[in-house]
Amino acid sequence: MNAPQTIDVRDADALAALVSEEFSEWSEPLRIDQDMINAYAELSGDHMWMHVDEERCAKESPFGGTIAHGFLILSLLPRLPCGDNIVARVSGYSHMMNYGSDKLRFLGAVPVNSDIHARSRVKSIDVAERKTRVVLETHVHVVGSDQPALVYELMFVFL
Repeated sequence: MNAPQTIDVRDADALAALVSEEFSEWSEPLRIDQDMINAYAELSGDHMWMHVDEERCAKESPFGGTIAHGFLILSLLPRLPCGDNIVARVSGYSHMMNYGSDKLRFLGAVPVNSDIHARSRVKSIDVAERKTRVVLETHVHVVGSDQPALVYELMFVFL
């Protein structure tokens, strides 16, 4: 299989062809276990009982157990590579950087010991003289669920 041809960062027409309504294939699944949730709680300082108190959650949580922090799931996106790596496809820039986000929604819980996977699409690309801005939309689902647990629109720029 041949590697995709690179696209120059100033080639607005070729970059526009990457924009799609269609999402990529799903990433490989990733298991969210209690050790991962506890490590994130320690790192972030967020020890809310719904994340770390297994005994209480077994009795009181509507999920029957602990759930992952939404920001833990967001932070795991680099471990869920999916689709075409646009950064590897684009050439002719000196560096790239995160630019922000247009949308972040936590739409469903991720129960402990769930497998999650992600898919993405290039939502928009705007080419300007000094920077090219890309919006990448990613959905994370618990495997088997039709409802996304997280919807995120990452913006980054090629400079």
